[in-house]
Formats: sequence, C-alpha cells, structure tokens
Amino acid sequence: MNMLTDQIDHVIGVDPDRDRITAAIVAVGTGGELQRREFPATRAGYRAAIGWANGLTESVSRVWSIEGAGSYGAGLAMTLQAEGEQVVEFDRPATKATRDGAKTDGLDAVRAARELLGRTKWAQPRARGEREAMRVLLVARNSAQVSRVAAINELKALVVTAPVDLRESFRGLSTAKLVERCAHLRPNGDEEHAATKLALRLLARRVEQHRSELEVIDAELARLTESTVPHLLAEFGVGPICAAQVYVAWSHPGRCRNEQAFARLAGVCPIPATSGQNQTRHRLNRGGDRQLNRAVHTIVTVRQRHDPATREYIDRAVSQGKTPREARRCLKRYVARRLWRVLENPPTPLDDL
Repeated sequence: MNMLTDQIDHVIGVDPDRDRITAAIVAVGTGGELQRREFPATRAGYRAAIGWANGLTESVSRVWSIEGAGSYGAGLAMTLQAEGEQVVEFDRPATKATRDGAKTDGLDAVRAARELLGRTKWAQPRARGEREAMRVLLVARNSAQVSRVAAINELKALVVTAPVDLRESFRGLSTAKLVERCAHLRPNGDEEHAATKLALRLLARRVEQHRSELEVIDAELARLTESTVPHLLAEFGVGPICAAQVYVAWSHPGRCRNEQAFARLAGVCPIPATSGQNQTRHRLNRGGDRQLNRAVHTIVTVRQRHDPATREYIDRAVSQGKTPREARRCLKRYVARRLWRVLENPPTPLDDL
C-alpha cells in the first residue's frame, strides 16, 4: 500500500470539540505547520473551515485527518464528504502532542496531521444512512435491555425481603408471571405492605415498558436488515440483531482492507501463546469490538446447537488434539472470514437465477 505522502501535498488535522473545531494545515514535504484556526462546530463553521482551507491549499492534493470522526467530528466529516473532500479518521495517537506533555486543541490538531504522514494504513469514517440507523437502534436496545435486567433483579430482591404473606403469594411463579402479578398490585394495607406493593408495581411496569421498547426496536431492526443485508440474514445462525451488529461494525466496502483485519476487529484472530516446546497454542483475544465479538459468539453458539456440520467440525477438531474451547475459537475465525466475504461481495440478482 502506498504511503499517504505519495498522494497529497497537505494534511489538515482537526481536533473537534462540542462547541468548536481546531484545524491545522501541515505541509507533507516538510512537516511544518502552515496555519492554525478555530471554527464554531456549526454548519456555517464547517463551511468556513472549507473556505479557509481552499485559500491555502488545493482540494485535490489535501486530506482531512479528523480525530473522533464518529463523535464530535461527525458533523464536520459528513459536511466534508458531501463536498467531495478526502477524509481520514485519526484514532489512537501513538505520541504525545509535545515531548514535555503540553496539550492544547491546536497541538492535538497538529499531531493528527503529522502522525498521518508516516502511516501506510488509515481508516475511513464510518458510513451513515442505514448503518447509522441500525447503530442508534442498537444503542437504544442495549440500554433498554440493561435497564430491564436491572429492574427484574431489583424486583426479585424486593420479593425476597417482602413481608412473609406477600412473599408467599409469589412463590413458584416464573419471571413473566411474577412481573404480570406485581404490575397489578394495589398499594393497600399497613405502611410496610403499601410501600412494598407500590415499589413492586413500579418496578414491574418498568420491566413491561422496556419489554415494549425492545419489541419495537427489534421489529425495526428486522425491517432494516431485511432491506439492507438480506444476504447476511441468509447465513445460518444470523438473526436481525446479529446481522445489524455485524453490519454496523463493518460499515462499508473497503473499511476493513481484508478478512484478517475484520477478524482482528472482531477480536477472533489467533494470538500466539508459544513458549519452549509448546509451539501450537494460542490465547484468547480480548481486543477488538466487543459487541461484534459477542455477535460472532452468538452465531457460533447457534450453529453449534443446531447445525450438524458445525458439530461434526468440532468433534473432528477435538479428535485431532484441540480442546472444545480451541475448536470454538477456530470456528469463530471461520465465521468472521465468511461474514466479511458476504459483506464485501454481496450476491447480485443474476446470482440468484
């Protein structure tokens, strides 16, 4: 892969904040800073930043290096891409802004530009549109799911310490029946009974509210994935939630340069753990996108339970000396490869004929 310095003459590093963006233009040939400016983080501010850059550089020979293009820099990144500008997402700085540890928005902007000069691999900002729609729904779903589980745990904890007669009325009920019963309690009796029943009713209704939210979100995710990545849903063990999570992490063609990079993003690439005479072992990868890793784990679990070919593979791997855990890790690596290929090369209508 060619270095970025072979393609452009200037890098514009940007350090975005909530209310403003700080941009610095750096010459590729010398690494020197030409100029530094601040602009408001508004549509007019983004336009002003582009006009300022046009006065000092040519658009065909520059690239914008934005730190946090998926958060505070998202608005600027969208505006630049709409104008046909080349945008790179600058992540994980390798150096301090200065040797003595000084830090300002301007110094961070210069670092975002200079560090990009020595890289042969760089990331594009994640896609918007359907991908962003799925992402925000997954964020809301995760929040609702966590809150629902917390409410259920609190509900059961209150049942344990409730007055004996009240506690006995809930004995033997499943979680669903317990929530349904508590949602219709009337806060009567003495102070302790009334307060306990009120608390149980509020918690149960909170559980039901989050369940309703999850049903709405799941239906919308099913609709989006069916219209956007039906070929991904066709894979064994891939449901709408997993498909949405995989698509959100992958984003668009070319963001993960190959299937090895996607496996590393998913945290399923093998990490050697060899020493001395032991040259065949690998350890668990705890890096990468953990939400994507969970989606791959779910797909493998479903395949292991319901796919005869998957069970046959695991049995064969175990018979060859691998542990069941190592066999599942190999399977996750295979699933990541398969998912990347399906996303990068979706079937065309002619392929279905």
